[in-house]
Amino acid sequence: MSFWQLEGVGANLDNNLLNIGIRNFKKENNTMGALVIGIFFMIIGAIVSARLKNKFREYSQVHLSRDLTGAEIARLMLADNGIHDVQVTSVEGELTDHYNPATKTVNLSQGVFYGRNAAAAAVASHECGHAVQHAKAYSMLELRSAMVPIQNISAKVINFLFMMMMFGAFFAQGILSWGTALLIIIGCYGVFALFALITLPVEFDASKRALAWVQTRGIVTPSEYNMAKDALKWAAMTYVVAAIGALTTLIYYVMLFMGNRDE
Repeated sequence: MSFWQLEGVGANLDNNLLNIGIRNFKKENNTMGALVIGIFFMIIGAIVSARLKNKFREYSQVHLSRDLTGAEIARLMLADNGIHDVQVTSVEGELTDHYNPATKTVNLSQGVFYGRNAAAAAVASHECGHAVQHAKAYSMLELRSAMVPIQNISAKVINFLFMMMMFGAFFAQGILSWGTALLIIIGCYGVFALFALITLPVEFDASKRALAWVQTRGIVTPSEYNMAKDALKWAAMTYVVAAIGALTTLIYYVMLFMGNRDE
């Protein structure tokens, strides 16, 4: 092999190394883009969450005219809807209220459980709204419940994949191509986005049921009703931000995959 042939081989090697470097740089930038999207929606979510907490603190100072605790309101709403197999319990934390369909429990934070204010009335009736959905076999709640195991598996898969991508194990050893990794990411974020979108009608419907009941049952006065409605509006906004964030990230990775195919 002549000197010129050796020089040609060296040039090809340099070009290959340059191409690999460019591809890796693009992958790092692609990952950085997703990180920027995540941070952006994290900040928006934090702003909405702070606004929500301020609203609840404000409305927690408004004593209900009916002088009912959140627990009493919850039990009354369940009884009015013919639900007698759901327990109302107290849990630790702030804004940790939730309905668990598996155990059939309405779990209220202590501030809501013992609170006699507009905020407590809003949260307690909202969580009971989910219990009513469950009792009436509300289709979107059943769909969301069915998706929980898939959501959990997708979270584990994408966390494992991102950890491997961080250390470059897949790409360095050629175990998984960048295109295949993108497909897995798209699949996982597709599940996240679908779950977040399905959550929206579930949450809005629970609030709608709650507000209609507290109004017709005379649990709140007109001014207290407006406070409860405003509090639930800001609670719903947290789910809206999460849904938009998941959908934006999904679209971002789909665009990356389409761009990767063109290279």
